[in-house]
Amino acid sequence: MKKLMLLAFLFSGASVLAQSAEFGIKGGLNYGATGEYESFNDVSGDFTSSFEDGENKTGFHAGLFAQFEIVGIFLQPELMYTELNTEYSDFDYKLSKIDAPVLLGLNVLGPLNIKAGPSFQYILKNEIEEAGFEIEDVERDITVGYQLGAGIDLGRLGFDLRHEGSFQDNFAQGGEVATDSGFKIDSRPSQWILSLSYSL
Repeated sequence: MKKLMLLAFLFSGASVLAQSAEFGIKGGLNYGATGEYESFNDVSGDFTSSFEDGENKTGFHAGLFAQFEIVGIFLQPELMYTELNTEYSDFDYKLSKIDAPVLLGLNVLGPLNIKAGPSFQYILKNEIEEAGFEIEDVERDITVGYQLGAGIDLGRLGFDLRHEGSFQDNFAQGGEVATDSGFKIDSRPSQWILSLSYSL
């Protein structure tokens, strides 16, 4: 709660200092995958493991943003709901989360801007579709990655393309598939994010 109050104080202070402040809604598509999947088995005392990268698939996001600008430089905090779906060879892994990127941007030429900053991720739900698999808790509920990209502002409309990556793994552990097997998946995604925004 103290952290949320501090963020609210900082954003309200930024709005007072800013030459202009905008608030709006945004949404769009995500294309990417969560991290490496590791399965492991212990059969008759012989331990084996295998690794697999997930196949990129399309998801979506929707939420709110604010933008505080001072002399061509702006701060853009966002609060987004995101759903991802990564395909592995034996199952699909579904992840829903809250993303809170805090980006610093620069207006470079006309309507064109560039931006980058940390992106905080809070996992709401992660599940595997196929029967016989179950997901236990992730290592950390909140992790930090990064986003960087470029955008175009056309009046109240904005178009944005970013890449999101991670600073650390965040494994979701699998419960027993059978008495002698298990798995874990890195829940932190690497993805491209295409957004359409509208300033209110």
